[in-house]
Amino acid sequence: MTELEKTAAAQTPAVSAELEQRCAGMPAAAEQAGRELEARYYTRLAEEAQEDGSKELSPAGLSLEAEVREELEVLRRASRSLAAACQTVDEIADELSARTRDMRKAKDRKWYAPNPPANSAIDLAEVRQNHFAQGLNIYKVLLICIVGSFAGVVIEMLWCLITNGYMESRAGLVYGPFNLLYGAGAVFLTLALYKYRNRGYQWSFAGGFLVGSILEYVCSWAQEALLGSRSWDYSAMPLNLNGRICLLYSVFWGVLGIFWIKDLYPRMAKYILKLPNRWGRPLTWAFTIFLILNAAVSCLAVGRWAQRLEAGPAQGGFWAFVDERFPDERMERIFANMEFGTKAPVD
Repeated sequence: MTELEKTAAAQTPAVSAELEQRCAGMPAAAEQAGRELEARYYTRLAEEAQEDGSKELSPAGLSLEAEVREELEVLRRASRSLAAACQTVDEIADELSARTRDMRKAKDRKWYAPNPPANSAIDLAEVRQNHFAQGLNIYKVLLICIVGSFAGVVIEMLWCLITNGYMESRAGLVYGPFNLLYGAGAVFLTLALYKYRNRGYQWSFAGGFLVGSILEYVCSWAQEALLGSRSWDYSAMPLNLNGRICLLYSVFWGVLGIFWIKDLYPRMAKYILKLPNRWGRPLTWAFTIFLILNAAVSCLAVGRWAQRLEAGPAQGGFWAFVDERFPDERMERIFANMEFGTKAPVD
């Protein structure tokens, strides 16, 4: 420990010390209140409870009951106040601990895997630069969706290569290696976890678990309801829900929540900070418009693909043009895992 660290450790933070002093007296104060309530009410309550042949409380008993109810209401308010204070102190301690851990992690760099910047450092840099994608505004959200749509496809294709020994498309759009499911997942994870970016891992896991499971279920349901196809089916997995989600992958979503908000998000935000305000905004909107048009064409092509498999040749020049641009061979190459036909009821 350096001299600076020793000096800092020897100096108890004034705010925390004051809070500790105030809280230290609370157990004794509660015990004293308990003793006073015992002396004031217990004997009187016992006397009123004695059998005397009467079926109704005496006027003194009714008065005593009203007095006790008033005391109980005060005690409940005190209990709620103490519980709220305890929760607040736990949250403060958790955030201070997490920020300290992130600071240490950001400085403890490895030559083989540079550590991500701390989220607090990203926040500070965005404010000082007055960056166009500051905080969680519309530009930050759109850029997260764009980057997530691309990065998710690349990662899954590499995973397919590693596990299966061959490269297979994992794209969700007809133009380019983009899949809006990954982009939406990145956005929803960020929206859900951004508030807890400087908190402990348990919050990131819980948020990732819930958000990822809900998103995966809704996307599976929507694809089947709108297009009559399914891109994944967990019916053979244990503890699944209608084959759309399962416990194992929900746990993976939880782990991804930690990895995303503590590692991937700050890395991405660090590079977003390098985009100058002058052309960062128009570039963001250009990519957004491209993805919107790409998604519209993709829905059209997939819908026609499903219709073609069921009804055969196109009726009309427009659909013939669609068939020419997006024949079965091309669609099967892009959407390698897409299957048509309902395997489970749309619930």
